[in-house]
Amino acid sequence: MADPNKHATPTAQNDGDDDEWDKRIKRTGCFEQNERLLICHADTGDWRQCAKEMLAFKKCMQRFQHQN
Repeated sequence: MADPNKHATPTAQNDGDDDEWDKRIKRTGCFEQNERLLICHADTGDWRQCAKEMLAFKKCMQRFQHQN
């Protein structure tokens, strides 16, 4: 079973220690877009309802990839 706290924002439980995924996303500058996407999916349970958030994250990642 997947760890429910894997992509959690800092709380008292994880003391704000970033996992490797968070560190990688933060380096891209797309952390906020990723968080919005994850929250949308957590709220809706359906990626299809998160098209706007997915597109924003995709565009951010494309900008990052073209810069490097």
